[in-house]
Amino acid sequence: MWEVYKKGFRAWLQLEKSLSDHSVLAYLSDLDKLTQYLQAQAMEVTPADLTIDDLRSFLGWIHELGMTATSQARIISGIRSFYSYCLAENLATHDPTVLLEGPKTSRKLPDVLAVNEIESILQAIDLSTPEGVRNRAILETMYSCGLRVSELTSLKLSELYPELGFVRVTGKGDKERLVPIGASALKQIDIYRKAIRVHIPVKKGMEDILFLNRRGSGLSRVMIFLVLKDLAAKAGIRKNISPHTLRHSFATHLVEGGADLRAVQVMLGHESITTTEIYTHLDRDFLRTTLQLYHPAFRK
Repeated sequence: MWEVYKKGFRAWLQLEKSLSDHSVLAYLSDLDKLTQYLQAQAMEVTPADLTIDDLRSFLGWIHELGMTATSQARIISGIRSFYSYCLAENLATHDPTVLLEGPKTSRKLPDVLAVNEIESILQAIDLSTPEGVRNRAILETMYSCGLRVSELTSLKLSELYPELGFVRVTGKGDKERLVPIGASALKQIDIYRKAIRVHIPVKKGMEDILFLNRRGSGLSRVMIFLVLKDLAAKAGIRKNISPHTLRHSFATHLVEGGADLRAVQVMLGHESITTTEIYTHLDRDFLRTTLQLYHPAFRK
């Protein structure tokens, strides 16, 4: 019986929410946990029959399975999305997840690079090599625009608007957004295109991809990760660095500089302002450190 609901939920996530295949599978996996519980309890019910007490028992069940608080919260989020679908398709008249409370999870603040650390990484690049010229353009673009690594590797020549100072970015769920790009990043992209990319034998289907490897194919996310890790080591930076660190740094530096949180949300492509609000916590740490360094009352 629930297979019918799962098929409908899948179609709703794909067509109505425009989610990626990876995200759709994650939501369906969350729903699978609920149906596994119902089978284990021999409960032959429809989504409309489930009550908040049933769902609380379900939470106790997945807790006993040893799932972490983060995993439990993720599953609850998936079940909530399922009930959004049920209400939209008139499969249920009420949402039992409304008053459902999940486990408390602590949000780990990501490592952030200081401006001088980012400069040290850029200075560690060997610009005498074609890869070095490309990598400089890549890192400047990621930091200038706050891109996810997947957005960087899929960035197209046709999505650059240098005369306007913007790039068109395709983010999660194939949602597009326009993001400002700095003059330094545009300069490095221009150098890369004119001095390096024009000499690469581009593979069929890759003609519009901006950043290529020496064989004319697009770059992998793993390759970007390894390039950044190597440069951070050369620069003597011992923080836990990944391409996402540049995105975190982009957002944190904006918030520290007084940028409006809504503007940061739009530039990052966050669907919810709650996701962006993590950077206000980072900002508080920055303010506290500043006070401890410069305010007399904090140096006692």
